[in-house]
Amino acid sequence: MSDIHPDVARVLITAEEIKAKLMEMGESITEHYRGKNPVVVCVLKGAIYVVSDLTRFIDTDVEIDFMVVSSYGTDTKSSGVVRIVKDLNTSLCDRHVLVVEDIIDTGLTLKYLLRNFAARGAASIEVAALLWKTGAQEIDIDAKWVGFEIPNEFVIGYGLDYAEKYRNLPYVGVIKQEAVGAE
Repeated sequence: MSDIHPDVARVLITAEEIKAKLMEMGESITEHYRGKNPVVVCVLKGAIYVVSDLTRFIDTDVEIDFMVVSSYGTDTKSSGVVRIVKDLNTSLCDRHVLVVEDIIDTGLTLKYLLRNFAARGAASIEVAALLWKTGAQEIDIDAKWVGFEIPNEFVIGYGLDYAEKYRNLPYVGVIKQEAVGAE
């Protein structure tokens, strides 16, 4: 890969690997939800790339809704305090819900969302995540579909950011330490 951003220490997952994995996940999700018309919940901002590409590989009817939650601010570690910035427009009562995340690290934000959606009366709730940060979980999370397990390092690209930068990189990479906090 020749176009590596200068703030990237190394590429963990290439654009080609991401596409292949999302295609595989989409086929499995298709079979699981065939005839159920699930609500795909995109957790913004990071998961927008994952949802956009993943849903193209799901060959059954789905609805998509968006939610913005925050637990990072401009830090590289989750604060553990979840704040809903934008809520869903769709009722989840008696609906099958697929929560799509870019990354599962501590699991605190996702646990909050799963409890919240269950309280709204969802018929079922499943999780699909592009990345699972190994060893970072503070609580037990059950994700039915996980694309890649990655080391416990701060990653950027493919929707993942540091201080709102780097989301548009087509791959997932580890940010250089000197880029953290640099303006």
